[in-house]
Amino acid sequence: MGQVRIDGQTREVADAVAAADCDLLVAVGGDGTTLAALHAGAAAGRPVLGIACGSVGALTSVPADETIAALDAVAGGRWAPLELMGLEVAWSDGPVRMAINDFVAIRKGANQIQVSVTLDGVLYVQLAGDGLVVATAVGSSAYTMAAGGPVLAPGAEGMAVTPLAPHGGSCPPLVAGVDSRVALTVEPGYGGVRYEVDGQVVAAPTNELELAVRPAYATLVRLEDAEARLTGLRRRGLVLDSPRVLIREARLHDIKLPGVPPSR
Repeated sequence: MGQVRIDGQTREVADAVAAADCDLLVAVGGDGTTLAALHAGAAAGRPVLGIACGSVGALTSVPADETIAALDAVAGGRWAPLELMGLEVAWSDGPVRMAINDFVAIRKGANQIQVSVTLDGVLYVQLAGDGLVVATAVGSSAYTMAAGGPVLAPGAEGMAVTPLAPHGGSCPPLVAGVDSRVALTVEPGYGGVRYEVDGQVVAAPTNELELAVRPAYATLVRLEDAEARLTGLRRRGLVLDSPRVLIREARLHDIKLPGVPPSR
């Protein structure tokens, strides 16, 4: 047992150990910690168990007080591998980066940036605005959903391209197939552009890049009684029923809601 060292995380809680020397990686924290563990596990071919000690976390399915029971379940073989696709982010003249949640191109200063989006060699849109997000299915309930993009349900494959505050025109979110390739050409403008991969700022050699899906990039532990992902979105308040529905249900069951007069 030990701690797999992650770039940018300086806290030391145990002796250093290589991911390849472990049978299981346990991420204790929020989604950011779990994403880092998944990347480390992907390189070594090791599964990751996420323990929820963060605020919202969708990847950390096990509450902290159920850690021992979860580890016993894994030891007893009562789990299944949940294969997570990766997102290859390749600049035209530079290294390939891997994302599990999303890739973001966003303005760095006060000026808008312009982005040309091409799908499989066909121009989709040229937009001006704050930028865009390209997400995997599992990452679609993070930044993409917050920006008004689609949530890709479990079983859906491919990637979602969602503009950020586009200025005029019409550029609805685009869902691309698992075998598609999305090419981006970015004009930073005077303010510049910032690129993020899974929330981490990365340097880019050029402003031309291509994104593609890599199936089964990382493995997340899914326990037998794990909560459904869509159920988790509701429980965390990320997806809410319409007020009219909530008010009707409250009146039917005589539940007092703030600001709602009682039924008569």
